[in-house]
Amino acid sequence: MNTDASGRLSGRVAIVTGGGRGLGRAMTLALARAGASVVATASRAFAEIEAVASEAGKQHVIAMEADVSRPEDCVRVVDATVARFGRLDVLVNNAGRGMRYVSENFLTEPTRFWQTDLEVWRMVIDTNVNGPFFMARAAAPVMLDAGWGRIVNISMNHATMRRAGFSPYGPSKAALESETVIWAQDLHGSGVTVNALLPGGATRTGMVPDRVDPALKAQLLDPAIITPPLLWLATEGSDGVTGMRFDASRWRVDMDEASAALACGQEL
Repeated sequence: MNTDASGRLSGRVAIVTGGGRGLGRAMTLALARAGASVVATASRAFAEIEAVASEAGKQHVIAMEADVSRPEDCVRVVDATVARFGRLDVLVNNAGRGMRYVSENFLTEPTRFWQTDLEVWRMVIDTNVNGPFFMARAAAPVMLDAGWGRIVNISMNHATMRRAGFSPYGPSKAALESETVIWAQDLHGSGVTVNALLPGGATRTGMVPDRVDPALKAQLLDPAIITPPLLWLATEGSDGVTGMRFDASRWRVDMDEASAALACGQEL
């Protein structure tokens, strides 16, 4: 496989769910620029993933409309990816729904768990917990047949999982980390790894309210912060690394990748 800076993932095929904005957009573009073919999905705002595909070059990124909370959509995405490219190497479970669905003022006026709308609770859990399961369930057999694969679940800081008023978003990400470590054990020794990856702090994404304090907005992380550890996870350099969580804000660009991964990773 080509390992130069621009083509290190040449020949690899990835799926990025929620690939139209924020972290998903940054990861889709980074994978494509590293030489991978990428299928980017979105359940809403299809124009956004079409724009990402156009920016990257439609020979590198294919946009697909799909809702990860629907098992049949997840199977359709995996089947279409394999039909088009003949393989699937990397699954990035990024699609998610956040606290804005509970309240636009969630940062300043916490909604207590008993006040949360039941349909919003179900929607967030369906997307953030069931969605990664449905996608991984569809992708794992393909990767197992190939003897190599990467499942990367996009997580968040533990402090946010425990923050008052952050139901159901916090519990959904805690569940995702549990899924990560269990799936890693289920796939141990198969060549398919499962890890959690997080930006390491509040990030400029669609989950941040438009009316957020400008001073706070200025402190938000650039979504591209997540791409260096993602690209390393997508290579053979991360073979055997599984059941870990990687904090991208702690990645050291002045280190070799193995050392940088050690600095920002911890066991789940």
